[in-house]
This record gives sequence, C-alpha cells and structure tokens, in this order.
Amino acid sequence: QVQLVESGGGLVQAGGSLRLSCEAFGFTFEHYDIAWFRQAPGKEREGVSSIRNSGDHIRYADFVKGRFTITRDNAKNTGYLQMNSLKPEDTAVYYCALTAWSLDSFSASEYAYWGQGTQVTVSS
Repeated sequence: QVQLVESGGGLVQAGGSLRLSCEAFGFTFEHYDIAWFRQAPGKEREGVSSIRNSGDHIRYADFVKGRFTITRDNAKNTGYLQMNSLKPEDTAVYYCALTAWSLDSFSASEYAYWGQGTQVTVSS
C-alpha cells in the first residue's frame, strides 16, 4: 500500500502549540519532497511549508514564518510540522503531501500523494 498517515491535530488556545506528524508507507521516502497545506472552511487550499527530500530548500508561507518549523526524519519515514504561537486564523484542516519533484512547492497540483488531513482548531 501507498499511504500517508497524519496525526497531531487538535483543539488549542491561541498562543499554544501543536506538532503534526506525517508517516509514509510504501514509499522510497528519501526520494520525495514533503509539503504541508491547509484549507479553512470556505477558503482555498494554501501552501504552509515545504522541505526537499534531503532536508534542504525549506520554505515557509509568510503567515507562518517565525512560528512554524518543518522537519523530516528519513530513517523514520516521517515528516513533521511544529506549530507554535498558534492564532485563530490558523484554524484549518492540515494536509501533508509528497512529490518526487516540483517547480513550485506550494502548487497543490504538483502533488500526487496526500494524507487524510488533520483538524487544527485554535480558539480565541
């Protein structure tokens, strides 16, 4: 099977933290770039952060810079998104995605493999 399994979402107060995990099954994981996207109700899906297969070329959307950190552990076939100083506007379903290559790492259409999504809700 080829599958991405996400975990770590939940309900937190503004200013709190969560760590999302994305474990990959059935992949040659080290050959894939990882990105995190989010989609709030009634809004378009947007890129949050991305990291290349080797762990370099890290990218963050402006609205999370200084608050979120993306990492990966290829030995564990797992990617992570550490989210600190959470704001109510961060409330969304968060998805991890894998691609072997991309021109624009925040273009969702370039990703063939997606996690099931995990809900993050930040209360004010």
